[in-house]
Amino acid sequence: MNLLKQKLSKYDAPQRFKAAGIYPYFRAIESDQDTEVVINGKKVLMFGSNAYLGLTNHPKVKEAAIEAVKKYGTGMAGSRFLNGTLDIHLELERKLANFMHKDDALVFSTGFMVNEGVLGCATGREDYIIWDERNHASIIEGLRVSFSTKFKYRHNDMASLERQLQRCDPNKVKLIVMDGVFSMEGDLANLPGIMKLAQKYNANVMVDEAHGLGVLGKRYGGRGVCDHFGLLQDVDLVMGTFSKSLASIGGFVAGDYAVINYLRHNARTNIFSASITPSATAAALAALEILKSEPERVKRLWELTEYTLKAFREKGFEIGPTETPIVPLYIRDNDKTFTITKMLFEAGIFVNPVVSPAVSSEDTLIRFSLMATHTKEQLDYAIESIDKIFRKMGVLQVK
Repeated sequence: MNLLKQKLSKYDAPQRFKAAGIYPYFRAIESDQDTEVVINGKKVLMFGSNAYLGLTNHPKVKEAAIEAVKKYGTGMAGSRFLNGTLDIHLELERKLANFMHKDDALVFSTGFMVNEGVLGCATGREDYIIWDERNHASIIEGLRVSFSTKFKYRHNDMASLERQLQRCDPNKVKLIVMDGVFSMEGDLANLPGIMKLAQKYNANVMVDEAHGLGVLGKRYGGRGVCDHFGLLQDVDLVMGTFSKSLASIGGFVAGDYAVINYLRHNARTNIFSASITPSATAAALAALEILKSEPERVKRLWELTEYTLKAFREKGFEIGPTETPIVPLYIRDNDKTFTITKMLFEAGIFVNPVVSPAVSSEDTLIRFSLMATHTKEQLDYAIESIDKIFRKMGVLQVK
C-alpha cells in the first residue's frame, strides 16, 4: 500500500472548486506581462500583478536580458559560493548597496531565499527573533529553520512588541523582523514605533521591503518604507526582491560590511543554491537604473493609488488601512471570494483571491493591485465592474 499517496489523496479542495467552476489558480497567461494580458485567448485587464512600475516590457530591460544571454549564456550551473559568480552579480550588489545607502549587499536567487537564509543563520541558539504576526510566509520559513527563540507580537501593536522584548535576555541579540508593506492588506509597518523600542531594548531591526522597493520613499525615490519614514540609516538589515518593481527574479539583503560578510559565507540558501541567471541579473540592473533615473514613474503610481483608494472608499468598499497600491477588497467569505473572482474574470478583470489559510476565513479578500502603466480608463472600468458585482453578490448594499 502506498501510504504517502493514500494520505495526500485526501486533499481534494482544488478538485471541489474545479467541479464548481470557480477554481482561480494557475491561469496561464499567453501574452506579455502588461496592464492587459491574454488568458485562454481572452484579453483581460491585469490587476493582480506586483509589477508596480510596469517595467516588465520596458525595451531597456528586455534588451539587457537578451544581451546578457548572448554574453554569459542561460544559466550558472553552480552557486555563488563556487563557480556561479559573474561580474554583473558584483555590479548589481554594489549598485544596490549604494542605492539603499548601505555598506554592502548580497544577491540571492529569490526574495524568499533571502528571508529564509538570513533568518536561518543571523542569530544563534541563545538569541531572539521577534516578529509581526502578519509577516510574509518567507519570514515564517526563516523562523522555522532558526535555532533562536522566537516571539510573535500582534500586528503593528507596539505594546505587544514591548512585552515580547521584555521577555528577552538584555545581553543577547534581539532581531525584530517585519514586512515594510504587508503584502495582503497594503498597510505599513509602524517603523517609527518599532525603532524607538529597538533603541530602548538594544535590539536590531530587519525590514522586508519586497513591496516597498520602487513604491515608497522620499521624493519618489523608491527606496522603500525605511526611507519613507527617514529611518533607512537606522535599520540594520533591508531586504528586497527583483520580482516586483525591478521586473526580474531574485532578491537581496543590504547592511553593514560585517553582517553581509557573515551572511555571504553562512546563508545556506545562497551557498547551496544555483545563482541568479545572467538574464535576470541584467534585467534587474536595467530596471534599477530606470527606477533611479525616472522618479516620475513612482509619482504616477501614487497618483493612480490615491485616485483608486478615494474611489473605492467613496463607494463604500471595506479596504482597511491600506496606504499603498495594494488594495484589499474584503469579502469575508471563502466561497463567495472564489465566485466573485470568476465573475470579475468573465467581466475582463484579473484579480487575486486571498482565502483561508492565507488569511482567516472571516478575513477573505480580493487583492487589487496597481501598476504605474495603468490608465484612468482601465481603472474606471474595473472599479465600476467590481462595484456592480460586489452589490450583486450582497457584499455591498444595492443602491
